[in-house]
Amino acid sequence: MGKKLIIAEKPSVANDIAKALGGFTKHDDYFESEDFVISSAIGHLLELTLPEGVEVKRGKWSFANLPVIPPHFELKPIEKTESRLKLLTKLIKRKDVDGLVNACDAGREGELIFNYIARHAKTDKPVQRLWLQSMTTQAIRDGFAKLRAGSEMNGLRDAAVCRSESDWLVGINGTRAMTAFNSKTGGFHLTTVGRVQTPTLAIVVEREKAIRAFKPRDYWEVDADFAAQAGSYAGKWFDETFKSKDQDDEHARADRIWNAAQAEAIRAACQGKPGQVSEEAKPETRLSPLLFDLTSLQREANSRFGFSAKATLGLAQALYEKHKVLTYPRTDSRYLPEDYLGTVKATLAMLTGDDLGKGHDEALIHRFSPHARKILHADWVKPNKRIFNNAKVSDHFAIIPTQAAPKHLSEPEQKLYDLVVKRFLAVFFPAAEYLVTTRITRVTAGGATHAFKTEGKILTQPGWLAIYGKEAAGEDDATLVPVTPGETVAAEEVRIKATQTRPPARYSEATLLSAMEGAGKMVDDEELRAAMAGRGLGTPATRAQIIENLIAENYLLREDRVLMPTAKAFSLFTLLNGLGVAELTAPELTGEWEWKLARMERGDLSRAEFMDEITEMTRRIVERAKSYEADTIPGDFGELATPCPRCGGKVKETYKKFQCTACDFALWKIVAGRQFEPAEIEILLEKREVGPLIGFRNKMGRPFVAAVKLNDKLEPEFDFGNGPAGEEGSDAPVDFSGQEPLGACPKCKSRVFEHGNAYVCEKSVGPERTCDFRSGKIILQQPVDRDQMHKLLATGKTDLLKDFVSARTRRKFSAFLKVGDDGKVGFEFEQKAPRAAKAPAKGAAKKAPAKAEG
Repeated sequence: MGKKLIIAEKPSVANDIAKALGGFTKHDDYFESEDFVISSAIGHLLELTLPEGVEVKRGKWSFANLPVIPPHFELKPIEKTESRLKLLTKLIKRKDVDGLVNACDAGREGELIFNYIARHAKTDKPVQRLWLQSMTTQAIRDGFAKLRAGSEMNGLRDAAVCRSESDWLVGINGTRAMTAFNSKTGGFHLTTVGRVQTPTLAIVVEREKAIRAFKPRDYWEVDADFAAQAGSYAGKWFDETFKSKDQDDEHARADRIWNAAQAEAIRAACQGKPGQVSEEAKPETRLSPLLFDLTSLQREANSRFGFSAKATLGLAQALYEKHKVLTYPRTDSRYLPEDYLGTVKATLAMLTGDDLGKGHDEALIHRFSPHARKILHADWVKPNKRIFNNAKVSDHFAIIPTQAAPKHLSEPEQKLYDLVVKRFLAVFFPAAEYLVTTRITRVTAGGATHAFKTEGKILTQPGWLAIYGKEAAGEDDATLVPVTPGETVAAEEVRIKATQTRPPARYSEATLLSAMEGAGKMVDDEELRAAMAGRGLGTPATRAQIIENLIAENYLLREDRVLMPTAKAFSLFTLLNGLGVAELTAPELTGEWEWKLARMERGDLSRAEFMDEITEMTRRIVERAKSYEADTIPGDFGELATPCPRCGGKVKETYKKFQCTACDFALWKIVAGRQFEPAEIEILLEKREVGPLIGFRNKMGRPFVAAVKLNDKLEPEFDFGNGPAGEEGSDAPVDFSGQEPLGACPKCKSRVFEHGNAYVCEKSVGPERTCDFRSGKIILQQPVDRDQMHKLLATGKTDLLKDFVSARTRRKFSAFLKVGDDGKVGFEFEQKAPRAAKAPAKGAAKKAPAKAEG
């Protein structure tokens, strides 16, 4: 009787199976017993390639060779893991091996990995399927006791292969077609698209469009300080009749007043008036967060430490493979198998630090040991569907620590391990309990009653928060001075705060990962939305690489923790929408595929039917791209009011240019990574100069500010404001005779003029420089116009400017520009009123003015 070859997806699983079945001898990269040989892949070992003779080596980016739709696909080894593939092929072909057991992960990708290996080896040996959701010894033994026939997996296998081949066809043909289109007018302009990559980019682009189109609206809030017998407390005015469900305005809130006169009337009516107090105290509980899957771990690590999704995956993989202290990280489940109670208790026993011996990281374990002991002593590890739930475990379970003690971890590895262990401990602790007090102070004046809300939140039982500490958990007790029932208080000071609505925030990697995970919610069709439930765009294992690819292809820029779409990204969607291939831009394509692949898994749709549809879609994408020229791409393009500076003809916007219709004069829309707006081109044509403008980037990806001028040949050139006249170190004189001065220099009292990209003292340029006053026209991306500079020089301070962007955090902030005692321009920040929801802080020190950049 021959042996069965068991092929797992990962070496760690092969090792677990060998331990569970017992009786194995270890060889190089495989185990062997009397009945079995066990080895493993290392993830994907093969990738799709075209059959010999089909691939066009020359001109593959040309429309002449598109679409590329082969009659079938071949497989080629992935170079870095080719030695493992050769080992598995050798084991499969052993004469004493008469059958195979597919022990790859229980899911579509696991089925694909095994199928490709078996296909590459050209084997016809019978296959059985091991289907595991738990890796305990008993679960593995039970799985081998009820192996499935390989034929039961035909539907899943077909779906896996179809998904792989479809992504190849759409990605390769779409990318080559869009690249060929964008390269028609010369050069090579790589334009990648993909089923997952492009809808992911669309999420970021749509958010950026919303930010750019956003029109801030002024509103006012009214805060008051109330004097009670036991002290003072703050409250915020709100409309007691407000109901959010009745509002058509997305920015409406109960505490927002859209009319300055109304806010002033409330302030005047309440100032110094008595108020009646009522309050209600309610207990609240908050459960710990669920265990980590990869996406939630990446989100948390990005928010807490600024780790990129790719960096987090790399660290988690090292903790799993190298240090063996975490379970498999590429998972989309946040639950554990129901038979894992014993495993969890053994892991907690390790975390107590007892009987570990020497060599482990004692300081790290010491952080966790009190909590691990408490869980075990209180017997809190019990069957609980919020933790142990087979229905919510797919081919992998949640990321938790293993029974191996940590040692020799790097600082980033320690940070990530700490996140996982604390989350693991927290999930077994009781809920945190609070006492939340809501106090309403009503001031009646002039026949109207005005209500002010004050909230206090006190942590009464820390529960799982004890693992993190209050500061780490982001909880601050907000205690209120006590009031007696029916007490009358006085509105000591009533303040009006003027503010504005804000645009939606740009995506960070953390929030983009969430959007990718929940992309199915954006799909209108119920069936497609249901098909995407639990899947989203990409998989936990691929989402990090998708984001990295978008950055590498210059579609996205990573600005600190924020992701910014480039002009190339906007141009791509103009092209795809203009060509009428919107299926590449929305998650509906993934939803439709998932719906059909699910039908295939059930046997309701054939592989041939699905691939015929994909082939037809691929042909349509290519044909649409072939049927247009760059200047015929439809879009929201208009005609400029300013005539052509060369011939006086009409200038029209097209997909790539602003083009004269009567001569060859044209201006590219995208220059140095920045796309010009029609209004900017109008100014450039009329005045021969526009700017300075922000948003340009050099070849290193670094931002720069510059004006753009048309030279004598009507060609655009950058002007950095440092021409020969007035350039730093230049002795060339500067003529300011045609300009109106803005005011007196704060350093030497000479006149200040515009010069290039700055406002400069007349004594700071030319051959006889005696002053160095200079202030940029754009400071931290905030334009400073002539009126504001005039006010700064006249009064020492500008109005409140609201669009500064921090060079360090890339976040917007508001500030006044102010002239300091040394004559330099710096920031002065708006004094914020104390938050009404909490008792006002006392004795807070004022921050020193910051220096303005630019």
